Amino acid sequence: MKAYLIDPAQRTVTAVDVDDGLQGVRRLIGFDSVDADEIDANGDRVYFDEACFIRQTPGAGRFKLDSLAPVAGRAVVVGSEAGGTVLREPVLTLEALGARVLFL
Repeated sequence: MKAYLIDPAQRTVTAVDVDDGLQGVRRLIGFDSVDADEIDANGDRVYFDEACFIRQTPGAGRFKLDSLAPVAGRAVVVGSEAGGTVLREPVLTLEALGARVLFL
């Protein structure tokens, strides 16, 4: 399944493959404790380390997506259905997402 990886340390937004759902998302983020926020009406969600500011990982970088609270560390954008319980490819394009991300 296609997804998008936001890496503020590298200041990049790239397309990636996630082959095993939420476990794959966790692996890309680098932590098991993930949280998500819906980012559009199509069900696209951004997944991130829920303890990203408590951990204070050196060199992780930070970013902001639209008006959501800033995130420290990597995040993954995927589509979802059924209130976020089923993951699918995002509707949002890579270019559109990149225009909405501000690296801090």
